[in-house]
Amino acid sequence: MREYSIAAIPADGIGPEVIAAGITVLESLQRRAGDVKFNIESFDWGSDYYKRHGIMMPVDGLAQLKRFDAIFFGAVGAPDVPDHITLWGLRLPICQGFDQYANVRPTKILPGIQSPLHGVGPGDLDWVIVRENSEGEYSGHGGRAHRGFPEEVGTEVAIFTRVGVTRIMRYAFKLAQARPRKLLTVVTKSNAQRHGMVMWDEIAAEVATEFPDVTWDKMLVDAMTVRMTLKPKSLDTIVATNLHADILSDLAGALAGSLGVAPTANIDPERRFPSMFEPIHGSAFDITGKGIANPVATFWTAAQMLDHLGEPDASARLMRAVEKVTGAGIMTPDVGGTATTKDVTNAVVEAILSSNV
Repeated sequence: MREYSIAAIPADGIGPEVIAAGITVLESLQRRAGDVKFNIESFDWGSDYYKRHGIMMPVDGLAQLKRFDAIFFGAVGAPDVPDHITLWGLRLPICQGFDQYANVRPTKILPGIQSPLHGVGPGDLDWVIVRENSEGEYSGHGGRAHRGFPEEVGTEVAIFTRVGVTRIMRYAFKLAQARPRKLLTVVTKSNAQRHGMVMWDEIAAEVATEFPDVTWDKMLVDAMTVRMTLKPKSLDTIVATNLHADILSDLAGALAGSLGVAPTANIDPERRFPSMFEPIHGSAFDITGKGIANPVATFWTAAQMLDHLGEPDASARLMRAVEKVTGAGIMTPDVGGTATTKDVTNAVVEAILSSNV
């Protein structure tokens, strides 16, 4: 019996709804496989915890999480708590504290889901965006001075280190090398950001020499948005900075039909610490409690987690089940369906337990 310990942090908004759905699906995979067990422990950290204790998670939160094999994260953010408090109080401390420097966001159009791009369907858009997840524009360096005065100033310093850029480039090239097309696009803005981003470009070229079988090109981030919408078939694996990939991956999710189907993995490639897996959609308080949150992103996120844990068969079975369900038209309203979260979850569980998935 292969056993895995998983820390579930449902957190805010629709997070508890989709993480509950994800746990249900993991339990069905456990029943189907028979030789794998998921020991899941839930933590009530998030905005409600902040309102009770003044912090988003306990001061020893990272120490509590360190013993787990993986972290299954819902969403963070609440309308009555400032966003910088929720993000820097929970999600970012985990990502940075566990050096989860590779944020991996696959995107493809699932069967039954309509892309807003004309004439583009399943198979035409199949990308993986690799986001540098530890430094860059989200380093947290800077400050404010002379608050409240006309001369008030705020600085936000983007930090690019040779170590940080080299390791994310190497990760992206390796990922591209493992995919059938062996194609990587490096996103930059070195025409305007002439220090850190020029170094980014130089290191990309250096690392590329280690991967002669990978074809790579370079795109300015603004031109990249045009290429993503007009020439989606020309892209495969993409690597970008913390800020650029954050924005581009939301665009990618929308082009695939909905942020409700977009997954994320925050990976420590060296496996020194647990990696964290989360849907991309955020807390979505406008639909919280309505029972219509799309759980597909969470299921896909769970599949990423299973791959990371060394369970590729279970991951593939889960994605086959998801594609069977979306292909049958059992979908939530955000992708044009009428099903509830529970309807989609039950259908995926039924598919997993069936003999033909």
